[in-house]
Amino acid sequence: MKGHFYKPHCKCVDSKGESKKTKKCSCGASWSYIIDIGTNPKTGKRKQKKKGGFKTKTEAQEAAALLIAELTQGTYVEEKNILFEEFAYEWLDIYKTSGKPKKPGTIRIRNHEIKRLLDYFAKLKLKDITRKMYQDALNDLKKRGFAENTLDGAHRTGRMIFKKAIELELIKKDPTEFAYVPKDEKTIEEVEQNEVPKYLEKNELLLFLKTAEEQGMERDYPIFKLLAYTGIRVGELCALMWKDIDFEEGTISITKTYYNPINNIRKYQLVPPKTQKGKREIDVDKSVLDLLEKHKVAQNMVRMRHRKTYHDKGFVFAKMDDKNPGYPELIKTIQNRMNRLLKLAGLNQDLTPHSLRHTHTSLLAEAGVGLEQIMERLGHSDDDTTKNVYLHITKSMKKEASQKFAQLMKNL
Repeated sequence: MKGHFYKPHCKCVDSKGESKKTKKCSCGASWSYIIDIGTNPKTGKRKQKKKGGFKTKTEAQEAAALLIAELTQGTYVEEKNILFEEFAYEWLDIYKTSGKPKKPGTIRIRNHEIKRLLDYFAKLKLKDITRKMYQDALNDLKKRGFAENTLDGAHRTGRMIFKKAIELELIKKDPTEFAYVPKDEKTIEEVEQNEVPKYLEKNELLLFLKTAEEQGMERDYPIFKLLAYTGIRVGELCALMWKDIDFEEGTISITKTYYNPINNIRKYQLVPPKTQKGKREIDVDKSVLDLLEKHKVAQNMVRMRHRKTYHDKGFVFAKMDDKNPGYPELIKTIQNRMNRLLKLAGLNQDLTPHSLRHTHTSLLAEAGVGLEQIMERLGHSDDDTTKNVYLHITKSMKKEASQKFAQLMKNL
């Protein structure tokens, strides 16, 4: 397999492409090669690979030798001229339907992450994006002030896009291979603070629930007591239906979660949990069940009053107003209600409904429940945050046990 080399419109080479006896090429033309790479299956005509821009004939010959080696070894990939923007959305369509079904929220996140990358690569060809260009993009996202989670997400999506392009033989090299997400150096205090999320101590939780009972809006008390006493996610609470509650057995079945990114009351979706562990049945305290039964009586009165317009799908925490009766409550509304109660109680207003999940973890650990049981109750197969809360609580308990043992020995 031979290559043809030439230097177009150059007075410095002869008809065979050999350099004339001139000291220096003054015309500025570059060397190119043309190599047969196979036959077009549709037309039967030979396919050729042409590449130019080489300063010397030797450089062109060396590049041609590499290509010939790839052709001989069967590793040659004919890179396509597809734009990054075009392939990124093509990849997203593949991603939606491959493997396990993807939740709408996951697709929405991937779409946002693609847009971050489009700022840099939209109109560039996939094959022209270099490792330096990709790393420069991550560095610039950092300079623009995006959070580490955003950078991690953009990089994760970028890796998946280029990996698929390699798999489909659209490009030869993966520009994300050695890339890294730039991170700020953190002090020891910041690291320790970030390891354990904020949650309510036992006395703070009692104050919060007392405030919800005495000064809360309609449904506040049952909503926040259920979150605090079960550790379920706020999305799972919004999707909860009466059929999921077994009052006789004292259990709640978690089989779905609520999704509504545009916060339109009537445009909600119910989607399955992310993992199989997310589907679970948990035991519930009788005081919570009694509270839910009282709430159900009040809800039935609203349902009868709006019998013609009530969205009767059996949601536990449904709207009880005249405008959208029966529709499940918005997550955003629950967040706002919690912030109001935290303010009234004089507690940390940075806490969210998810903080009650961490609070539940901490109190279970304090009560001596094992980590495996807690993970099962929360619907986790593995979660570093839950582990950190558990270890934080049990560390002080172990220390207390050590001190009690030392004191016992002193008294002997």
